[in-house]
Amino acid sequence: MSFESRFSEDEKFLLGNTPFAIGSTMAFSEGSGFGTIKELYSSTKTFIDGIKAYPENVIIEAIVPNMQSDEGKAKAKELQNSYKEWVKSQGVDSFDAMKKIVIRDAEIVAKLLTDKARENESKEYKEWAMSIARNVANAAKEGGFLGFGGERISEKEREFYNQIATALDTTVDVL
Repeated sequence: MSFESRFSEDEKFLLGNTPFAIGSTMAFSEGSGFGTIKELYSSTKTFIDGIKAYPENVIIEAIVPNMQSDEGKAKAKELQNSYKEWVKSQGVDSFDAMKKIVIRDAEIVAKLLTDKARENESKEYKEWAMSIARNVANAAKEGGFLGFGGERISEKEREFYNQIATALDTTVDVL
């Protein structure tokens, strides 16, 4: 069965939105100024690189736009706009509110993958989503001044990472 026939439109949106939401929520877990920009870049890059990392995964292939084509670039813009609309629709007014929503959605995705995805698709999707969180957390130091001092991964990032791993029902390296 194809991706299109296995998942409803709402499920497809959730599968595409959740990794993106994980990355941006991780990026905003600490207000690190320029570091947040580096983290958002890392989130987007890891999201898009999912197609290279998992070229045989039908789910990731269906979600990730091919940035080499005009159609893919249009799809990326559409994903970005859909994400913004989704955030507004959720009534997010704080990091904690966003974190709860993303954890809830990750739990729903885990169940969805168990119910409708092939075992390897599920495992790779979860690895991909966690790689987004890990790469964002590692993209910039938190605290310090002008890049000096600080810590690579903050306690808030570590906590959120572990909560996402639990929600996705996956075992990953602890940050």
